[in-house]
Amino acid sequence: MEKTFVMLKPDAVQRGLVGEITSRFERKGLRLAGAKMIWLKDSQLDEHYSQYLGKEFFPRLKEFMGACPVLAMVWEGKDAVKVVRTLCGLTNGREALPGTIRGDYGMSLQCNLVHASDSLQTAEREISRFFAKEELFAYGDALSEYRYAKDER
Repeated sequence: MEKTFVMLKPDAVQRGLVGEITSRFERKGLRLAGAKMIWLKDSQLDEHYSQYLGKEFFPRLKEFMGACPVLAMVWEGKDAVKVVRTLCGLTNGREALPGTIRGDYGMSLQCNLVHASDSLQTAEREISRFFAKEELFAYGDALSEYRYAKDER
């Protein structure tokens, strides 16, 4: 099964939306493979957001993401990257459709509650940035036959 990286940002943590957001992934049928609360260091922020280094908004983004702990997670499932990004909705909460995480809870471009990997390659890089192999768990899934048809497992 495909794995993807998800980070609940400081606004999700501060607003008490951690349970609500993670339950959406679970209800969809994704399976949690790893999770931990971390306080991002400057070096992690520089690496994670390296594509924005030198941009006018980068200092503001870095301050926001370092304001409080975040929840880093790895979710797995068939087409997990695409499924998670669809659940999250458009980056700008004002433009995200109702029924998505950002559409239901977000009103901002920066304070948009959740980061989700945009491709399988990005997911692999982000997972290895935030998780050691022993922090990810493979375990039996007693309900897989109710989530996927036999030929999809």
